[in-house]
Amino acid sequence: MTVDPGPDARTEDLRARLGAVQERIERATRAAGRSDRPALIVVTKFFPIEDVLRLAELGVRDVGENRDQEASAKADAAAARDAGRDLRWHFIGQLQSNKARSVVRYARSVHSVDRVSLVRALGRAVAEHRPADLGPLACWVQVDLGAPAAEPATGAGHGGAAPADLPGLADAIAGTDGLTLAGVMAVAPRGADPGPAFARLAGIAADLRRSHPSAAGISAGMSADLESAIAHGATHLRVGSDVLGPRPAVG
Repeated sequence: MTVDPGPDARTEDLRARLGAVQERIERATRAAGRSDRPALIVVTKFFPIEDVLRLAELGVRDVGENRDQEASAKADAAAARDAGRDLRWHFIGQLQSNKARSVVRYARSVHSVDRVSLVRALGRAVAEHRPADLGPLACWVQVDLGAPAAEPATGAGHGGAAPADLPGLADAIAGTDGLTLAGVMAVAPRGADPGPAFARLAGIAADLRRSHPSAAGISAGMSADLESAIAHGATHLRVGSDVLGPRPAVG
């Protein structure tokens, strides 16, 4: 008789870590007086596909990556395995326009749209390369919370668009076939209380919804600051190390 060895030690470690993060999310959601629970995107960058598949077996459906080369390889590998076929891939890193045609092939959403030229590239790529079963590409405008409110960005692709650039970017996304405007994304400045930054993001999101009511998403909050993000209305959390552990060394 063959004895089922049961889950391996890594699976049990992920189960415990994932459960602890989910408990934090539940507590923070209750503390904020919210009835809606934010979605958890587990950021798997630098971790092997085996960990992604273990997470899928544990019920994770949303995974995030920030490098196309790694993400596309993992998406292909996961699609070939039963455990990974229902995964939703979120691209969360800075994206070069020449990578658009690759990213649209597997990603359900891009959380880092920060310039109109990227919107155009994504629109062209969706029209030519996107599998029909993935549907429209959800696009989040990444906002640079360190930029002054009334000044335009001084450069592209360096941590998000200035708030002053947001209306034009939002209109470009909403007006491009194959793209949908999901909302806003931001990273709180390092070394400071994230509360004021996330409060500012909530205000920016509210302004956006006045002209684009369906853009209800706020992608904010990571391992260290998810409670503050939830308190300020985050709908999607991007958590890596607290679920997967210390990042492996990259050669």
